[in-house]
Amino acid sequence: MNPYDSEHPISQALGLTRREFFGKTAQGFGALALSSLLPTWAFGEGPQSSGGMLGKLDHPAKAKRIIYLFQAGGPAQQDLFDYKPLLNKLHGQPLPEAVRHGQRLTAMSANQSVIPLAGSPFKFSQHGQSGAWLSEVLPHIGEVADECCFVKSMFTEAINHDPAITFFQTGSELAGRPSFGSWLSYGLGSLNKDLPTFVVLASANKGDQPLYSRLWGSGFLDSRYQGVRFRSSGDPVLYLSNPDGICGSGRRAMLDRLSELNRHEYEKELDPEIESRIAQYEMAFRMQTSVPDVTDLSKEPDEVFELYGQDARKPGTFASNCLMARRLAQKGVRFIQLYHQGWDQHGNLKSGIANQCKDTDQATAALIKDLKRLGMLEDTLIVWGGEFGRTSYSQGSLDPDAFGRDHHPRCFTVFMAGGGVKAGTTYGRTDDYGYNIADADGQALNPNKQNFTNGAVHVHDLQATLLWLLGVDHKKLTYAYQGRDFRLTDVHGHVVRDLMA
Repeated sequence: MNPYDSEHPISQALGLTRREFFGKTAQGFGALALSSLLPTWAFGEGPQSSGGMLGKLDHPAKAKRIIYLFQAGGPAQQDLFDYKPLLNKLHGQPLPEAVRHGQRLTAMSANQSVIPLAGSPFKFSQHGQSGAWLSEVLPHIGEVADECCFVKSMFTEAINHDPAITFFQTGSELAGRPSFGSWLSYGLGSLNKDLPTFVVLASANKGDQPLYSRLWGSGFLDSRYQGVRFRSSGDPVLYLSNPDGICGSGRRAMLDRLSELNRHEYEKELDPEIESRIAQYEMAFRMQTSVPDVTDLSKEPDEVFELYGQDARKPGTFASNCLMARRLAQKGVRFIQLYHQGWDQHGNLKSGIANQCKDTDQATAALIKDLKRLGMLEDTLIVWGGEFGRTSYSQGSLDPDAFGRDHHPRCFTVFMAGGGVKAGTTYGRTDDYGYNIADADGQALNPNKQNFTNGAVHVHDLQATLLWLLGVDHKKLTYAYQGRDFRLTDVHGHVVRDLMA
């Protein structure tokens, strides 16, 4: 609910208009803003102090935080997780129309005279007591297979990158909605008031589709809930350091005077965004101390770098960002979003995927091992996946060193670890062609009738499940905007309880 709306129950109960409500409570809001700038010990509170709009959890949480390892571009599930020997057996033969079900294709492969099936160039083997099938390019993730929950029946609605990534990050294919981390910041608040609730880390020097700041934006929520992107070179956050000639006490005095001016403006305009601006300035001041400390990887022992791989010593790599994510999680950052691009293998799939796994495999497994070593895995939820999967047929030539796969939203794999998920399990399945989600007997489901009751997991189902693990009912985390209540899962989504321990 929007507390700034004149139709809010508090305003109605007091018989006040929106402007009268703010006018009569300006000092109260000022006091609330001031309290948010003081350390929690000033009020006798512990480090778990929240301040979220939900006030309290809907049910006991299994996880306190999320580290989301987003693999932008669409990893090919049949070359990584979803072993399909039939594709190798039928390599080069046309995809049967009965399997395709008339599914739309992208413009990149719709005009092919034939769409031949393509087997994986990689060998697969089973790992751990769970017997999870994994490609040879994922040896390190194979070592932690028994910690993971593989969801092989994910599906989405978008077939192109921008709407598909936006859908996963905001719950809508259309830009402008609040991101997942922003919803959590709004609903649950902070675990550490000296650091942002929502931090973004992106691998450097990766091409392919661009990453837009709106993917971690706050949309129509207050701007204080947007994600803060940490850079890999220079100051982690722009303008974090004081300019030459400006000392800490001078910066403090300047912020005090600026706060007075902003409060004067607030009393005149009654614009809540002004108080957000005050809070952001104060957060930036506190971050001058907290951020350099948490981002200083030189404090890590050599054995940690050996665990994550030597790339962890190189700022901006996926490995370095995974290690940074662990440090941020230790300091109480609630939602840590990593972006790693480069999974869009329309051609040269064999070398492309091998290189991507070289960048990500060891560091992903190391993050799981490291959190478990520190006793943090049980309340830290790790999510690994992209915006959609890839086709079981070849895009372009079947040359073993040059062929690629097109976008495929109908079925793909994500996996999770820690944070209350059922470890050592595989949920859902696809047909023998790896083209459609299948039922328990292996029969392909009608793509127009996929839902959680038959094992299919929609994007909104995954989002609802992640929120549930954090103690939040996705139907209750809402915000009134333009005449309706919005939520991350829109009007859809079901909690998939079979994914939970």
